Amino acid sequence: MHRELERVITEIEKVIAGKREVIEKILLALLADGHILLDDKPGVGKTTLAVALSRAVGLDYRRVQFTPDVLPSDLVGFSMYDPKTGDFRYHPGALSNANLVLGDEINRASSKTQSALLEAMEERQATVDGVTYPLQKPFIVIATQNSVGTAGTQFLPFSQMDRFLVRLSLGYPGHEAQMEMLRGRQGKEPMEAVESVLTRDGLLAMQQEVRSVTAKDAVLDYISRLTIASRSHALLEVGISPRGALFLDRTAKAKAFMDGRDYVTGADVQAVFKDVCAHRVLMKENTDGKTAEDVLSELLKTVENPDRQGFLNGIFKK
Repeated sequence: MHRELERVITEIEKVIAGKREVIEKILLALLADGHILLDDKPGVGKTTLAVALSRAVGLDYRRVQFTPDVLPSDLVGFSMYDPKTGDFRYHPGALSNANLVLGDEINRASSKTQSALLEAMEERQATVDGVTYPLQKPFIVIATQNSVGTAGTQFLPFSQMDRFLVRLSLGYPGHEAQMEMLRGRQGKEPMEAVESVLTRDGLLAMQQEVRSVTAKDAVLDYISRLTIASRSHALLEVGISPRGALFLDRTAKAKAFMDGRDYVTGADVQAVFKDVCAHRVLMKENTDGKTAEDVLSELLKTVENPDRQGFLNGIFKK
């Protein structure tokens, strides 16, 4: 793993113990320039993780606590008439001037407010009164939603779910990790010890390197066969979209980059497949208790992986 990424993980682990695998997956999403949905129980550290990430990577950070009264203009801004100049003046919203936006409990906002995020997440811009304002680079949304205590919440629109690169869960810490958490907060706040070990420009340079990672036709064919197979699966109402295939390619490249390679293998695709795709498929009603993850695991077993023949022929490397 790149030294800078290892240092970022070390800094985040000052406040989030025992969750290295999840932290690595979040860094994969960051490298792939994708948005993250943290879907888990209350109190497991979703917000803490986002704050620690922004500090360790040196990103401008904004937090939006979503409630039913949050308006689209709170996010994208609004125009107001200025009597001194006789013109309408743009007042930026929470999405402006931020590299990392934490949308806390996003499923408590109205559908109209949630939809205001669509253009920002897809095109990294916000349009107000016909004028388009570019957002900062990078621009990453980390949204959280609780899997319990859902009174007063509503499902995210499927079009918005499809814009999240990955959906992740932290889960409860084990005994040793929780002991480390308790010890670390005896009379001090560990977040204050989190240092910036990477810069915004450094992250942008890494993202550019990820885009340059080679994915040969054998890998692209594998991605295509996996995603197309999902669209005809007997238990799926909606399969993986073309956007999902693009995201799978980007995340597999980030995985290769994190592992120190400049080419993608079928194993990279398999490693990120469920995190990238489980939230962008819809199950049919009668599934005999099977989940989206179960279906995707089945696809990984039944769709031929090109790795073995690929390594024999050297087709993954430049």
